[in-house]
Amino acid sequence: MGVAGEKFQLGTVGALSLSVVSSVSIVICNKALMSSLGFNFATTLTSWHLLVTFCSLHVALCMKLFEHKPFDARTVMGFGVLNGISIGLLNLSLGFNSVGFYQMTKLAIIPCTVILETLFFRKKFSRNIKLSLSVLLVGVGVATVTDLQLNAVGSVLSLLAIITTCIAQIMTNTIQKKFKVSSTQLLYQSCPYQALTLFLIGPFLDGFLTNKNVFAFDYTTQVLFFIVLSCLISVSVNFSTFFVIGKTSPVTYQVLGHLKTCLVLTFGYVLLHDPFSWRNILGILIAVIGMVLYSYFCTRETQQKPAEVSPQVIQVKESESNPLISDSLSTAENGGSTTDDEPLKVPMWSSKYSRV
Repeated sequence: MGVAGEKFQLGTVGALSLSVVSSVSIVICNKALMSSLGFNFATTLTSWHLLVTFCSLHVALCMKLFEHKPFDARTVMGFGVLNGISIGLLNLSLGFNSVGFYQMTKLAIIPCTVILETLFFRKKFSRNIKLSLSVLLVGVGVATVTDLQLNAVGSVLSLLAIITTCIAQIMTNTIQKKFKVSSTQLLYQSCPYQALTLFLIGPFLDGFLTNKNVFAFDYTTQVLFFIVLSCLISVSVNFSTFFVIGKTSPVTYQVLGHLKTCLVLTFGYVLLHDPFSWRNILGILIAVIGMVLYSYFCTRETQQKPAEVSPQVIQVKESESNPLISDSLSTAENGGSTTDDEPLKVPMWSSKYSRV
């Protein structure tokens, strides 16, 4: 049990580190591509990212680096299309809203995820966890939110972007656990649907937002170099995203995302000499405090769980003459329910998918 726990922690820490490094790298790369070279076709670029990711995973599959595990096709298709739509809605939200309101949209994803997991999964978040998340959101808000210009269309798009993003990230976690597939297996099967969705809507969406045609753009050698570099980095971004959400939780992934935001602001100031104020510094410091508190409380609560389970194990050993108690505990420890008639707790939105 101890060895398995160590491997889990090592894998999780590695995925968190890979996610931070790759995400910050791709933001810097895309910033150079869009700000300096004028390639502002974000949705189409994301579809290319997913296509390259799928091709890379297919090569890895041919090399037998992971095993292909097909499961419910409708679940995969719905999940892939939903992911693609959420990306498109986030880009539309940025196009119709000010940067400050867009940052508020991203901040709202954490409380929305907490609400959805509490309502549909009966997941409980302690007061300390909620407090640390509040500190984090205040810090990121102080550091990134500047202007708040509201409009009806932009507000509706932001609301849809928040809901679809939360559901997609929760599904990333629940699908891996329900169908017992790895992050690589899920990413490999859902990538084509995500890429196709964004490839179909990308040129129209980017054309609407930029008044330019992605296919008529002047693709110089420098532009092609940064596009290829961005696509290569995206492989590790997509892989680490699925891995982190599968191993931890959607909320933890969002906390990690705000850490990336703070790092991008810092690197932008150090490397690209972006404007930086005392408000940015104060916000980043508050956000870091929130992240540290979140990590501390999560670790402490995780360590408390084995201590709460151990008295139950002692009770079972003392009453081995009763097989019903023993069997029910064994079932619960393996992720099942304590009775055969207890329904499986799944979100209401997943009832449309057939069970494997």
